[in-house]
Amino acid sequence: MTQLDYATLAQTIAALTEGETDAVALMATVACEVHHADDRFDWTGFYRVTGPALLKIGPYQGGHGCLVIPFSRGVCGAAARTGQVQLVPDVDAFPGHIACASSTRSEIVLPVFGADGALLGVFDIDSNQPDAFDQTDATALSAILATTFATVRPG
Repeated sequence: MTQLDYATLAQTIAALTEGETDAVALMATVACEVHHADDRFDWTGFYRVTGPALLKIGPYQGGHGCLVIPFSRGVCGAAARTGQVQLVPDVDAFPGHIACASSTRSEIVLPVFGADGALLGVFDIDSNQPDAFDQTDATALSAILATTFATVRPG
């Protein structure tokens, strides 16, 4: 599996977002930069926490995403509900997977935390390749998200 240069990606995102504290502006920038960094990434975007146990579509790159996802459903819901990264090598084997795009074969979803550990949403990357993501992706992307959203407050 080809690994992208996460150190350079992290530096680029840090430079582009320096001083920014608006969650939507940060999400838009991260989605764009990550999406174009690797051919494995077919859909890249955020689902924002907008109510109790509810996610709604945020900034993304790729085809249309699902508009609303409850915490109780799918890979994104599992990441929001548990606060844990979800690495899914085969979406068809994930119980309750929500097929927003029929081309999706594998997925990684990372919880996004702001200041004081508040859950802001989840960062979802879909691939049209099976088993496209690994722990290296999870670790590097988690670090980028933690740095980028560290000062963001919910609401």
